Amino acid sequence: MSSEIPPPTPLELSQTLDFKQLVRQMKALSNEYRLKMYLKILEHEQTTIETHKECTCLISDIAAKFKLGAPTISHHIKTLESAGLIEVEKHGKFISARINQDAHQLAMRAFRVRPLDDPK
Repeated sequence: MSSEIPPPTPLELSQTLDFKQLVRQMKALSNEYRLKMYLKILEHEQTTIETHKECTCLISDIAAKFKLGAPTISHHIKTLESAGLIEVEKHGKFISARINQDAHQLAMRAFRVRPLDDPK
């Protein structure tokens, strides 16, 4: 027997979801590069969890994967941060990012809705 909580119904979701926050997140992720950066940070975090390493992703590692200038990378990272999708920390001249787990869970909840005809 699975202990997994079933996804909410659309009615349950509409009564509990922070729509303004979700819209901010979706706007931030509507840019191709920001979406790719977010997924790269998420991928890095999943990999480091599996290997039990520190769960931060250096922005310089992300910048190396995209052919964008530093000001553009910085703008995209700031947009993801102000949408609440990532948390950014400075370590001397380096900047690292990690997924904001509350925001990630909000998005996961929003898009994992139980169909209306599901009896659960």
